[in-house]
Amino acid sequence: MSRYFTEDHEWIDIDGNIGTVGISDYAQGQLGDIVFVDVPEEGKQLAKGDEAAVVESVKAASDVYSPVSGTVIEGNAALADDPSLVNTDPEAEGWFYKITLSDPAEVAALMDETAYESFVAKL
Repeated sequence: MSRYFTEDHEWIDIDGNIGTVGISDYAQGQLGDIVFVDVPEEGKQLAKGDEAAVVESVKAASDVYSPVSGTVIEGNAALADDPSLVNTDPEAEGWFYKITLSDPAEVAALMDETAYESFVAKL
């Protein structure tokens, strides 16, 4: 499995043609205490860069953008009951949705972990 990041602080784990998407630890730290997450419904078609989810914190609401194009195959139902999973485990149990990639080549435009760490260090 390979993990990639966007400049908007989304991450995606790629396993074959399935991607699991969430927000980075940096992003959840900037948002503060997460109080609500709206994940996309199964079957939703997303293009790269589309608004895919909404995350609300005590500070603000923020859109989560799709790092790739494809079809949503699952939303993380656990976030409805416990949105704080995004704070406590943003890059594992706090994932937002899973997507079938329609164009795996789009991944090439994303940052790997090393590049993302360098990107965040400059912020």
